[in-house]
Amino acid sequence: MTDFTIGLAYAMPAIPIWASYVLTRQRRSDLHKAIRDDAIDAGLIEPPSLHPVVDLNACIGCGACVLACPEGNVLGLIEDKAHLIDPTRCIGHGACKTACPADAIDLVFGTATRGVDIPYVDPGFETNVPGIYIAGELGGMGLIRNAIEQGRQAIGSIAAATKQADRTGDMLDLLIVGAGPAGISASLAAQQAGLRCETIEQDSLGGTVAHYPRGKIAMTAPVELPGYGTLNFREISKEDLIGIWTKVVDEAGVPIAYEERVLEIVPQGVGFSIATTARTVHARRVLLAIGRRGTPRTLDVPGEGKTKVVYRLIEPEQYVGRSVLVVGGGDSAIEAAIALVDVPRTTVTLMHRGEAFDRARKKNRATLEMLVSGGRLVCCTGTKVLEIDDRHVALVNARGRAQIANDDVIVCAGGVLPTEFLRKAGVSVERKFGSP
Repeated sequence: MTDFTIGLAYAMPAIPIWASYVLTRQRRSDLHKAIRDDAIDAGLIEPPSLHPVVDLNACIGCGACVLACPEGNVLGLIEDKAHLIDPTRCIGHGACKTACPADAIDLVFGTATRGVDIPYVDPGFETNVPGIYIAGELGGMGLIRNAIEQGRQAIGSIAAATKQADRTGDMLDLLIVGAGPAGISASLAAQQAGLRCETIEQDSLGGTVAHYPRGKIAMTAPVELPGYGTLNFREISKEDLIGIWTKVVDEAGVPIAYEERVLEIVPQGVGFSIATTARTVHARRVLLAIGRRGTPRTLDVPGEGKTKVVYRLIEPEQYVGRSVLVVGGGDSAIEAAIALVDVPRTTVTLMHRGEAFDRARKKNRATLEMLVSGGRLVCCTGTKVLEIDDRHVALVNARGRAQIANDDVIVCAGGVLPTEFLRKAGVSVERKFGSP
């Protein structure tokens, strides 16, 4: 028996294993490419904030970054190289960079074609305006764990800068704007530090997290929450997380004013005058712990101020037996309409001013087409809302004006970024095009 024959005999058992590996690798590559192509087809190619950029020359295709990402299928391997395949779902976790053994990943803001506005913040979380601080998502950190940690650290800087001799009169030591992850953490830490502090939230406890779909996993790593200890959950739903936050805030007696929005921050000789929708507050320092989505984008039509108009879907079941109009052209609008279709005796109309849902995912578009063709949902494209009254909504399109019966309106048109609000307060904002 020759050496070749002996070698072949040893190699034969490995051939099926090798073939299976190659086939699995190719299937994975095809799947990840399909996800990327779907995102490109829908125009969903711009990451919202901090995200990875892969040096393909340095990437060794090990897949460590793919496995490290807590969101799943944000990064993928295509032809043995890592790619950002679903950019809009990236939340800036940063675990991919840490996991990469080849140092082939950089974390950046913005892209070469789309800039992202990021306010200037120093290592102590203070902006270029002395006394105004920023923590959490507004500064580019979308991950809950990072936002909570930043809120706590920002209070450390603020407490260190607060001198006892300056604490005179009725002026607050600090006003915290926002009761999302960073704001909750900061509010609890400020109370522990003995600061005279109030928190204002334009919506409800939880901020952006409260807007997550029902049952969504909100956290995937432990984090230290002031006044509570370690939130030692590998996975926790948004409902359970907000339940914990509510319990901790209530037990601590943290003063939070809900449904109150800050309109303007004006520097004074000492501290700031902060105008809100309800009053004027005076504080020596301000911590902005607001999200990057800002306030909901409105339709600016007569009747929009009615209580029947809301800007997100929370519980589909509350619309049993109602005629509901959903306004918007993205995934959030389509998903809201799809969720409402299964509610008993509910009539659902989806309206979009564009002619096509070209910025929605293929899966959502396919489901929408199926529901429309089956007569379970009415879809009006190329249509705008003219007016909202108690029992009807007036619409207009190329065919003219129309009126539909309506009990509720859900507007899913995105949010207005708070860039102008920051600039009016004097905070420097830099537009980053794919830079750290």
